[in-house]
Amino acid sequence: MRVSIIFFLLIIQSFLFLSFNVRSSSSNNCCSRNLIEEVCKNFTQVDPHLRYKFCIDSLEAGPGSRCANRTELGLIALKLLLNNATDTQCYIKQLLGKSKGLNPIIQSNLETCLELYFSGIFDLKEGIRAYESSRYGWDLGVSSMLGSGASCKDSMKVNKGAVPPLKK
Repeated sequence: MRVSIIFFLLIIQSFLFLSFNVRSSSSNNCCSRNLIEEVCKNFTQVDPHLRYKFCIDSLEAGPGSRCANRTELGLIALKLLLNNATDTQCYIKQLLGKSKGLNPIIQSNLETCLELYFSGIFDLKEGIRAYESSRYGWDLGVSSMLGSGASCKDSMKVNKGAVPPLKK
């Protein structure tokens, strides 16, 4: 799967659950490097598939993450997830645009993935709006996107012997 989106989704889902339940009004004191390191250290201990460096690099890539408090870092993580999912959806569209010569099963799987990502991105946008307004239910958008990514990945495993086009 492109850019380990499944693992990134797991990071974000877990992180946001914690940040929403521990909403802090702490001021921005530019200590987010420590916060990001703490979050990533905790998640790499819980999930053996998650790489510490990947977690750090992903969260630090977000604009404003270096001076974000826990709540702001949660929103940054959600927006990173949205960008990653949108990029993957665009890549799927490009692959389908070059569908001449594609294995029909892979083409069908890509079409399924495109639908899953379309739905997941819509739900994720709703989740971001809920998170920004401190409403419960924001995690449903993240869960939907997680399910979409996992279902897409699973559909690509069906065609044995062919290299899935989304695996990089």
